[in-house]
Parts: sequence; structure tokens; C-alpha cells
Amino acid sequence: MKTTGPGTATDTVTSRLTARGLTLAYEDRTVVHELDLAVPDGRVTVIVGPNACGKSTTLRALGRLLKPAGGSVLLDGTELSRIPTRKIAQSVGLLPQTPVAPEAITVSDLVARGRQPHQHWWQQWSDADERAVTEAMERTDVTALAERSVDELSGGQRQRVWIAMALAQDTDLLLLDEPTTYLDIAHQVEVLDLVRKLAAPAADGTRGRTVVTVLHDLNQAARYADHLVAMKAGRIVAEGRPEDVVTAGLVREVFGLEAVVVPDPVTGSPLVVPGAPWKPSAPSPRKAP
Repeated sequence: MKTTGPGTATDTVTSRLTARGLTLAYEDRTVVHELDLAVPDGRVTVIVGPNACGKSTTLRALGRLLKPAGGSVLLDGTELSRIPTRKIAQSVGLLPQTPVAPEAITVSDLVARGRQPHQHWWQQWSDADERAVTEAMERTDVTALAERSVDELSGGQRQRVWIAMALAQDTDLLLLDEPTTYLDIAHQVEVLDLVRKLAAPAADGTRGRTVVTVLHDLNQAARYADHLVAMKAGRIVAEGRPEDVVTAGLVREVFGLEAVVVPDPVTGSPLVVPGAPWKPSAPSPRKAP
């Protein structure tokens, strides 16, 4: 499937991961309504929106953690429900919002679990597994924590370890649900810079990874996204390049906030300067005839 890309207006990019008419529900409560989405390959897609708008729910469905109530999610044109779990795990890595580590597991052991989809009964560990784990720990700056128990780590350290495990899985598509949670501003920037590097083409021109992430910070989303998806009440309100999508009108419509949008002085991306919460004007009183 092809879609207009998030770069120039003439860009055409493929989309390995797509959603068609996707409806998601928890019991009898519908959270996402007939959503259509084509995730651009080799780009960073960021989903934003107010709390409870369906961002994380959509991400879970893209990673086959939630069965659609209607419509479908497709990988390379095939519904996820028809693809073996191991094959999906070799192509799509997912870091949920609140992962839970086994009790007393060490950092190196947890990161190594990211290699399980690539192992076989006749070969439990390989040099490729070792390299993937080592590189993932180096890129997330957790090498010095290798022998420590995950239970002993701070929230920020623990989050970087989980990201390292997702990187060790070495998939072409990476889904991250609020990966900057618990991180201070310096580590937030480090993680998001890493996300950008993962999607960047290699020196030989090979396409980078495809990343889909949920973020709460609209300014961070505008700075790091190639493709921005704004959701409200389970539906996509707007999507495209941040410079095309992030406007004062969109901020008012999606977040209920008056704002001024100016160019970021560092990157030139849209920068939202928040104002007061927006309230619709009261209708003028009708005059008596």
C-alpha cells in the first residue's frame, strides 16, 4: 500500500503496517471508531491527543495485544490474526506503557529476553544475539547497570532498560507507548534523539526502522515526528507533517486550549505556546419580539 509521505508533497512511501476501519472496544465500551491509518515505512510516526482518546489502545492493536471489534490491522497486506506470533515478534517490537519485569531479574537478563523471537530449539544463543544485546545496552546507556536487579533501579533507569530490550529484539517496526515516562528532561531528549537515529537511513542508503510512538508532549511530538497523528474521542482529527498539522486551530479542537504556534528557535518545527483553556462563546440572548 502507498500513501502520500510525510516529507515533501511529492514523496511516496510504502506502508507495511496499516489499519482499515479499525474499531476497538473494552467489553461494551467502544474506544476507537473505524480508524484508517497507514504507517509510513522508515519514518517516525507520533500519535498525540488528550487523555483517554484512544492513543495507547490503537498502539496495542497495532502490536496485536488487542483484538479488533471491527476492521483489521495488516502487516505486509495480511491480517495480524493470520500471522504466527513468532513471525510478528520478529517484525514488530512493542514496548507497552507499564511493562512488568519478573522479580529479581537482572538488567542484562531482561534485555536478553528481547532476543527470544530469534532463537530456535537447536540454537539458544548466538554471536548475533550477544551483539544485539550489547549494542542495545550501549545505545540506551545501561551497560553499567548490567548486573543490577531491575527492581533496584529508579523509574528513569528502568524505562531505559525496557527500551534496550525492545531494541535488542531488532525488529523493522518499533511501537513505543509513552517511552519518556519517568524520565527527566535530559533523558527524554536522549531517548527521542535515539528514536530519530533508529529511523534515519544507513550510510549505504538502507531504510531505517519504522517507529510509532505515543507522546503526551505536543512540542516534543512536533520536533521529532515525520508523521503526526492527532486523535480525539477515538478518531483521527488530522495527520501529516507537523508543520502542516500543528496549528492554533488544531490545538483548540483537540486539546481545548488556546495557543499561539511559532517556529521552534532550535529546529524550526512548530512550537506551541499555551494560553488559557478554550471555552466556546455563549450564544447571544434572543431579543423578545
